[in-house]
Amino acid sequence: MIRFFNTMSGKLDEFRPLEEGVVKLYTCGPTVYDYAHIGNFRAYIFEDLLKRFLLFKGYKVKHVMNITDVEDKIIRAATELGVSLQQYTKNYTDAFFQDLERLNILPADVYPRATEHIPEMVEMVRALLDKGFAYHKDGSYYFDISRFPDYGRLSKIDMDARKVGVRIDSDEYEKESVHDFALWKAQKEGEFFWDTELGPGRPGWHIECSVMSSKYLGDSFDIHCGGVDNIFPHHENEIAQSEAYSGKRFVRYWLHCQHLVRDGQKMSKSQGNTISIRELTTEHGADPMALRLLLLSTHYRKMLNFTFDALHQAGSSLQRIRDFLYELETRSFHEGDTAPVEDLLRAGEAEFESGLGDDLNISTALSAIFGLIKKANILLSREEISVKGAVLLVAAVRSWDRVLGILPAREPQVLPDEIKHKIDERERARAAKDFALADSIRDELLARGIALEDAKEGVRWKTVPPARPKK
Repeated sequence: MIRFFNTMSGKLDEFRPLEEGVVKLYTCGPTVYDYAHIGNFRAYIFEDLLKRFLLFKGYKVKHVMNITDVEDKIIRAATELGVSLQQYTKNYTDAFFQDLERLNILPADVYPRATEHIPEMVEMVRALLDKGFAYHKDGSYYFDISRFPDYGRLSKIDMDARKVGVRIDSDEYEKESVHDFALWKAQKEGEFFWDTELGPGRPGWHIECSVMSSKYLGDSFDIHCGGVDNIFPHHENEIAQSEAYSGKRFVRYWLHCQHLVRDGQKMSKSQGNTISIRELTTEHGADPMALRLLLLSTHYRKMLNFTFDALHQAGSSLQRIRDFLYELETRSFHEGDTAPVEDLLRAGEAEFESGLGDDLNISTALSAIFGLIKKANILLSREEISVKGAVLLVAAVRSWDRVLGILPAREPQVLPDEIKHKIDERERARAAKDFALADSIRDELLARGIALEDAKEGVRWKTVPPARPKK
């Protein structure tokens, strides 16, 4: 059984998709007014873990992630620079996709852009107006939340605090404010606009997701994800306009991720405490897969505090898994039965799957992996693992990594000729008992990221993680 904490119900709900064997998933994507930071990617990594686990369990996942390429901040910045929205957002959009690849995040099936769906947004506004859920004022169109009795059920807000008849135009407003919200904003002087039957203007932020999710997933779908800061007003407003438009239940399961914090404060551009993927990898030498492991290693509904020490620890944990696979894939093993390994795998597989099936309990899943490694290493030291047993262990770890995504497939590593010559030179020095020279060459190669190991099968080599990131 799979259970997820549903923000709508406020409890763990058994997961049952609308269509057997198929999951329709919508995740809030980036607003491309700047480079995404690792706080943003905490949510994207959680959503990737969710998607990978559903795939692991045999579901077909149809995944839609929007690209918000028109909203207040984008318009202000593009206007100040005197460039089009497309020109302004292109670099940030391209960088976002590069970062997804760096962190081994599976691509969505569709990445709809808000600016490409203006006609559908106009159609929804017109329908809400005809149904009496919207009204026209000073060239703009607003959703009348008094006409939607269920408003507030996701965020559990106090509807008594609602200010009747007060409207809000901004895409960013006080979280405690409960006002009618803009569906379509009248053109302002010097601002980008679309000339439509609603009049010149541009869409409000909330209607973008309602239109794009329904277009690609239908009026009702299974899972909608985002950060906890999306619950109100964004997701609350999505529900109101979507259900008023279709008359159907919008989403069955709402999953929300907690913030990434840095030094006790939410990581955000307004706080000035953000750090991007490219900063970590280029300026601090961080391993993207260590960052991925760090971002998924704390349960998605708990705050995660980013520190460079934590990133270093994640790198050490990742290296432990890599070293384990290295041993299994490069050592020689005897023929024999697989009973000791099979016993470990039965327990490990049950713990891994049951943990993730319980609201993506990543702590249990990681405990299963490292518990297996610890016990298998004991068998390795006793030479109690057979050839087939080693194959089973590698297959299990690789299979679990289909969910974790921290060991992406890589092309076989080939040593440069210069390094090969150094290794040969060291072997000749050892044969001549010139251990000082042999040790000197080994240390030189280690400084260059190549670790040598003298095994009974001969010398083995592996790459080692980069130096600890600078603080």
